[in-house]
Amino acid sequence: MNAVTLRAHLDGKQICLDEPFEIPPDAKLFVTVVPATDDTSDLRDWYEFGKRSLARAYDDDEPDYSDAVGRPPASE
Repeated sequence: MNAVTLRAHLDGKQICLDEPFEIPPDAKLFVTVVPATDDTSDLRDWYEFGKRSLARAYDDDEPDYSDAVGRPPASE
């Protein structure tokens, strides 16, 4: 099974998925708790969290890709 991100909430006792999804028994899960706030200053924390996660995903000896990678070709 590929990794998937699911929305869920805590009902006061258990974590409940917001939409049905079949999870096999003994599946490994990662749970991220998102603060219940609309304050945009929390976005800075999420940005730093994402940056650290990407840094862990790539080794220091990864090739350095140019800015052109992933761009659509120029129109002729």
